[in-house]
Amino acid sequence: MTFTDLGLSPKVISAVSDAGYTTPTPIQAGAIPHALQGKDVLGIAQTGTGKTASFVLPMLTRLEKGRARARMPRTLILEPTRELAAQVEENFVKYGKNHRLNMALLIGGVSFDEQEKKLERGADVLIATPGRLLDHHERGKLLLTGVEILVIDEADRMLDMGFIPDIERICKLIPFTRQTLFFSATMPPEITKLTEQFLHAPVRVEVAKAASTATSITQRLVKSGSKPWDKRAVLRNLIQAEEEELKNAIIFCNRKVDVSELFRSLIKYEFDAGALHGDMDQRARMQMLTNFREGKLKLLVASDVAARGLDIPDVSHVFNFDVPIHAEDYVHRIGRTGRAGRSGKSFTIVAKPDIKHVDAIEKLIGQPIEWLDGDLSTLVVNEDAEETPRRRRAGQREHGRKPQHGRGRSEEAVSKEDAEGKGFAADNDDSHSRKEAIKADNAERRERSRQDRAARHRHDDNDNNTVGFGDDMPAFMRIAVKV
Repeated sequence: MTFTDLGLSPKVISAVSDAGYTTPTPIQAGAIPHALQGKDVLGIAQTGTGKTASFVLPMLTRLEKGRARARMPRTLILEPTRELAAQVEENFVKYGKNHRLNMALLIGGVSFDEQEKKLERGADVLIATPGRLLDHHERGKLLLTGVEILVIDEADRMLDMGFIPDIERICKLIPFTRQTLFFSATMPPEITKLTEQFLHAPVRVEVAKAASTATSITQRLVKSGSKPWDKRAVLRNLIQAEEEELKNAIIFCNRKVDVSELFRSLIKYEFDAGALHGDMDQRARMQMLTNFREGKLKLLVASDVAARGLDIPDVSHVFNFDVPIHAEDYVHRIGRTGRAGRSGKSFTIVAKPDIKHVDAIEKLIGQPIEWLDGDLSTLVVNEDAEETPRRRRAGQREHGRKPQHGRGRSEEAVSKEDAEGKGFAADNDDSHSRKEAIKADNAERRERSRQDRAARHRHDDNDNNTVGFGDDMPAFMRIAVKV
């Protein structure tokens, strides 16, 4: 089967051909004919199988007739993240080069004014994140009553990010007669309930078991100690061991702060690395992704903001520095490699506290994951290396802070330094003399304090203890009172 067999318009087929594609993927072959007929579609496929083109191509064909009006878009595509929304826009530009369609991208981190100008011109295609879309609607700059096609992409990611209430609200603003295209890589119960609410007699297109991983990806678990420095050492060893086959790699962390710390550590060890997480401004995030796509960066340390749907076609490796807490995230993370039929490798660094998450992942994907070099039962922890920081802190608590010259050091610290030869070269007699001098000085200070208190007390006893106002009685109290 080729794209010409799917019923797409000549303009779309020409653009697809120019992009170098001739054969549709299974999800595209299953979804596009039904989408062209105006039916609701529920598409379930693992990441990296071409879901984006499954709705972009039929939408372009259907949008060849008609024209958008100001502030009333004809189609709406909802994406969970800014990066995914920008990526969908790129797909429309690539495949819609033979069309004269107006597009508007509504995402955070960009000026409202520029977005409003695009809405005023009329948008055939509106691509948005739920929050920014509702912001424009509440400002009175957007009407959704003209939407003919609604696309909800990466629905399971929407669920994880808490966007389901926003989607429910948006769907109530769109005509009931719309066509809905719903795509997701996994189908948890909450998503199933959502499809029953928003889709009408949908055609279910499922080309792979929900939450399955691509067979082209070699998956391995790697044992590690539970300390951050243990995991960083394991990661560096993995990168060096895979150096010959490693073209580029995405390294996933669970938290933003871990992304920053790991990025600094890799830079310290002179690795070619960049960082990507949700606290970065939009321009910096897009620039970082562009540099990684163009090969200017070899390693990209990222949070799960980069795990869903980002089309970076030729990523050779994925490293899970942290085991994902949600098993579904594992499928999306390793789906960044092995895309479009290419082979890829994924390594997940596992410590003892992570075993329960690994069990959940293996249960979800329906297969065990092999260990690279023995499981955790074969782990040998370098106790000296692991305990060094703890011992250092314990030593500081026991002996005080850094040695200070002169006053303020404890007698034990002085004796310790004398015994170890770390600062004072005095013998035991000198040490004894210092102790006696300290005691004498303390006794003298206590005696002076006692004498000062006694002097103040004598001074108080000699004072004229006047009761009342004395000679300074106010004038109003001297007025005679009639009896």
